[in-house]
Amino acid sequence: MNRATAKKLIERYFQQLTEGCGNTSCTNEFCASFQGFQPLDKNAAAAKALDLFKANAKLCDYYPSIKLRADNVEMGNKMSTEDFSDIHYLTEHTVCSILTSCEEKGDYSALVRVIGRIFSNSDALMKSFRKDEFDTTKNLDSVKPAEQQSGEDSSAASLPDPALNGGLDSCEVAVDLDSVRRVYDKLLSIDQVEAALVNALIFLTPNVELDLEYLDVYETNPDYLNIFLIVMENSNLHSPEYLEVALPQFCKAMSKLPVTALARLSKLWSKYSLPHLRRMMETFQQLITFTVVSNEYDSDNLVNDDETVVAATKCLKVVFYASILGGDVDMEHNDEDEEDSDSDELTLHELLGEERLYKKGPRVDPLEKELGVRTVDSIRPLIPFEDFINESLNDVIEMDKDFTFFKVDAETKFSFQSCPFILSAITKNQGLYYDNRISMYSERRLTALYSMVQGQQPNPYLKLKVRRDHIIDDALVRLEMISMENPSDLKKQLFVEFEGEQGVDEGGVSKEFFQLVLEEIFNPDIGMFTYDDNTKLFWFNSSSLENEAQYTLIGIVLGLAIYNNCILDVHFPMVVYRKLMGKKGTFLDLSDSHPVLYQSLKELLEYTGNVEEDMMLTFQISHTDLFGNPILYDLKEQGDQIAVTKANRQEFVDLYADYILNTSVETQFKAFKKGFLMVTSESPMKYLFRPEEVELLICGSRKLDFEALERTTDYDGGYTKDTQVIKDFWETIHSFSDEQKRLFLQFTTGTDRAPVGGLGKLKMIIAKNGSDTDRLPTSHTCFNALLLPEYSSKEKLRERLLKAITYAEGFGML
Repeated sequence: MNRATAKKLIERYFQQLTEGCGNTSCTNEFCASFQGFQPLDKNAAAAKALDLFKANAKLCDYYPSIKLRADNVEMGNKMSTEDFSDIHYLTEHTVCSILTSCEEKGDYSALVRVIGRIFSNSDALMKSFRKDEFDTTKNLDSVKPAEQQSGEDSSAASLPDPALNGGLDSCEVAVDLDSVRRVYDKLLSIDQVEAALVNALIFLTPNVELDLEYLDVYETNPDYLNIFLIVMENSNLHSPEYLEVALPQFCKAMSKLPVTALARLSKLWSKYSLPHLRRMMETFQQLITFTVVSNEYDSDNLVNDDETVVAATKCLKVVFYASILGGDVDMEHNDEDEEDSDSDELTLHELLGEERLYKKGPRVDPLEKELGVRTVDSIRPLIPFEDFINESLNDVIEMDKDFTFFKVDAETKFSFQSCPFILSAITKNQGLYYDNRISMYSERRLTALYSMVQGQQPNPYLKLKVRRDHIIDDALVRLEMISMENPSDLKKQLFVEFEGEQGVDEGGVSKEFFQLVLEEIFNPDIGMFTYDDNTKLFWFNSSSLENEAQYTLIGIVLGLAIYNNCILDVHFPMVVYRKLMGKKGTFLDLSDSHPVLYQSLKELLEYTGNVEEDMMLTFQISHTDLFGNPILYDLKEQGDQIAVTKANRQEFVDLYADYILNTSVETQFKAFKKGFLMVTSESPMKYLFRPEEVELLICGSRKLDFEALERTTDYDGGYTKDTQVIKDFWETIHSFSDEQKRLFLQFTTGTDRAPVGGLGKLKMIIAKNGSDTDRLPTSHTCFNALLLPEYSSKEKLRERLLKAITYAEGFGML
């Protein structure tokens, strides 16, 4: 506990001993409001407060009178004859009664005092708006005393009335949420009352924060969660009056809830209607944005150290998982990775004291674990994933520092990578880049150390020397040897050399290596993958004659591409990336991988006639092998004897999809995934990225914005953006067809896809390569550099450029 927190607690004990809590029925013997309490002078009270602090003694909740801001409220001199001082909790009836009395008198001071007193007191607020016997019977004649309510059995306070509770189960929460919402609708229309709510929240939250952090109040009373349920129903929390002080303090208090309470809160919110959940999401997002734009951050003043932004992000995480739970979710069909058993032997990293930086094993979010749901389990969340990304925050995060906190100082420093939902794919890719580079440097250091000990020549790179006309055989043999002898070498930086060709691999040679390997592997003549002309997608050929090593090679290639920040021209359906992330394929995944089959099965599920007589299907299916021969497969034992009926058609569809997407290609996909995990198993990729984002990492973006590329391109050798040949060049590029643009991108960068973040992130260079000539433009794909002669006319430039991009291949002297 820091000194500031200790000071606050001691001050609370001192105030309790000198002024009391204000509750005339207080039972705490260490409180001045207790009837048998002996008054203490200030010196004695200070000493006693210190003793109570050391003993972690009970603290009372306070019932103060809230002073309203002078600029918001003009209080009359005339006080109400009725102060409602005997009210210690609120119900909808109580509020309506007081409101009616105040409206008759034209004076809201009594309502302001009651609202201020109850909403600033955690115990009073926790007991308010219960779905108790009084509210459900609509007995509006009297207000039940607090003593009577507190003495009742807690189950009586949770009597069910689902219609009044917005669909929440009575066993989960005792608050009548619909009643709370109606009360807020009445109160928020009165300026004086809203000012009281703001001030009450400012007084309430520091005490709640201390209670949660040091007194473990939720563990002893789970109804403490009612406070957060009630406060979050305030639809004005995003307004400027709350954003400055009240909401930041509330978020700090909420972030102190234990994981079990946050999980319970997430489950409760998941049953809210979409407008209510979206309002809460936007409230936290607005606080984050407001705070970020109101401050300046740099390497010395990190946003990671801003308590308000951090606390609001943690609160937003609760809404994020509520959105997943409330949407379409599949917690089954998991294909967990086989974890390697831990070795008792010390690794070199442990001997060097670097085990935290290079620790293995997948990271698991505590809230995710408590809820038993993962982001990858979400089929369709209530709120789109993109809406949780905060661009203002992404702009100010120092990812090199954030990565260090994420990897090394997670116990003491907050990293936004622990809340990856708020980060864009671009930002997360930066974090992954740092992780990959750290691993590469690590392997380089280890290689140097081993070489010194063994007296061998160090080999700090993953070197592949291949023949262009035997690229698969050479790559397969070399990578297979590495994976068997020393798999950690796959973590080294890739260095490719084509035999008999010039060219130092600064990234461009590797790009071409990946391209040529994929062209050959995905060649339909080889038969490793099937190709759908309609979807333009590849799928694993269950009848392939190729061995598992070939599929392992493809998995390694995909992993190496991510690891070395290369974009590949691969065309897989999304289910492949979902399976790589640990999910099995299901019926819904057929929609993009096998759309014709999906439509047929969908029509079967929706058929209103007699399924058995009209369809005449059984649980035996047939498909063709590589040579066109029919193959029969029983989805169930003796499937040919089991007819598909209206009652069992869903089972038939699920088994059919499982066979197509999982069982039939199990051998091929298992080998493929094995190769992929050889490179990525220790990477935080699975924790940070969704399947859609993994596809973006591997394949790049399909959207090509050449306007953005033009804005970010640099010039060298005498060219500027105003040089005539440069103007002619961009006019030519913009006039190209989509296919020609992709050819140009392939020629200049080694791939026809945009990197994560779009073409604006490419940083292309156009350099002058002599005066007017008949020579073709050339490129250095390693550096995304185009060497462009200063052609005399726009027509000549177009003709020379088209010829260059159409027939370019290979590294050599031009």
